[in-house]
Amino acid sequence: MSDEQIDALAETARNRGLKLVRSRVRTPNKRRFGKVGLTDKSGKPVFGMDAKGPIGKPEDVEDYLRNLGAKDWGASLDVAVMPRKRKPTKAKREAANDSEPEPPPKPKRVPAPKPKPAPKPQIREARPADVARLVELIAELEHDVDEKSVRKNLAQLKRSGELPLVATLDKQIVGLVGRHRMFTVHRPKPVGRIPILVVTKAARKHNIGRMLVEAVEQWCRDEGCGLIEVTSNDRRAEAHAFYRHMGYERSSIRFFKKL
Repeated sequence: MSDEQIDALAETARNRGLKLVRSRVRTPNKRRFGKVGLTDKSGKPVFGMDAKGPIGKPEDVEDYLRNLGAKDWGASLDVAVMPRKRKPTKAKREAANDSEPEPPPKPKRVPAPKPKPAPKPQIREARPADVARLVELIAELEHDVDEKSVRKNLAQLKRSGELPLVATLDKQIVGLVGRHRMFTVHRPKPVGRIPILVVTKAARKHNIGRMLVEAVEQWCRDEGCGLIEVTSNDRRAEAHAFYRHMGYERSSIRFFKKL
């Protein structure tokens, strides 16, 4: 049916105290395309409806309304009126050369795979099993130390409660920071220290240096320290800029002497 015929059908339904419901499907060849149904004023299904909407053909709804009107008219005359039978429509003969080919089926859209979430750095205490990796990180600061010495130092630091912290990324150690608390005669509270900090170059874009420093700062607060200081080689200007960005100030010159 054309839109004008559907509108006329809706007007007929209103005259019968009913409402014509049209399918919202606008794609040809879809199951409910062009389907209609009838409900009463309260929305209760009357004809050509299921739980999901209209399923009736416009021609069937037209027959239903016509027969319903005939019954109403016959009841008003107190006579029986037989509903008119719909004449079978002859199938239209397709022209030999005018039929259009059906459009090819649309290819199924395959959803793009979701990107893998970026790994998150984790902070934990160093372990004896980390010794070989710790030696590699310490070598990036040009300190010459072997695994035996690092293992011995870890055992001593564990006894004093000052194990260094490591940062891991995808279970790989990518950063190391030391922590130390010392008492001095001229300060009312202990002084916290960061004796070493190193993050491998490939992982510096993940703010791991900041995470390690902040972890040591929190540890120093918990240990009752009044301030925290850090030692950095004069040659490492990039490290100096990092510490200034973290709120550290240069206050003294460090001297050392080998024994």
